[in-house]
Amino acid sequence: MADMKTPLAKVHGLGSAKDGTHHWMVQRMTALANIPLVIFMVVSFVGNAGKGHAEWVAWLKQPLVSVLVILFLANFVYHMRLGLQVVVEDYVHDKGTKIATMVLITFACVLIAALSIFSVLRIAFGG
Repeated sequence: MADMKTPLAKVHGLGSAKDGTHHWMVQRMTALANIPLVIFMVVSFVGNAGKGHAEWVAWLKQPLVSVLVILFLANFVYHMRLGLQVVVEDYVHDKGTKIATMVLITFACVLIAALSIFSVLRIAFGG
C-alpha cells in the first residue's frame, strides 16, 4: 500500500533539536576566553622557568594569579568537555555507548577540574 504521508509529515520530528547553535556558541566563547588565559599561563610559566618550588608557591599565592589560574582551569576543562562531546556525538553511533561515554567524560572533567582547583586553593590559602 502506498504511503499516504506528505513529505513534511515524513520528516516531522526528525529535524533540528535547536540545541546545536547554543553548543557551538558556548564552545566559541570558551575558546575566546582561553586566548588571554593561555597567554597568561604561557608567559607566567616562561617567566618562572628555572625557579624553585618556593618561588612557584609564592607566585601561586598571589590573589590575582590564583584567580586567573582557577579561571584557566575551569574554562579549559569545560572547553575540553564540549569538544569531547562533539567527537562522541559525531563518531559514536550506538546510543548506549554514546550515553555511557558522555557520562564518563563528564565525571572525568568534573574530577579533573575539582582536583585542580582544590590544589590551587590549597596552595593559595597555605594549607
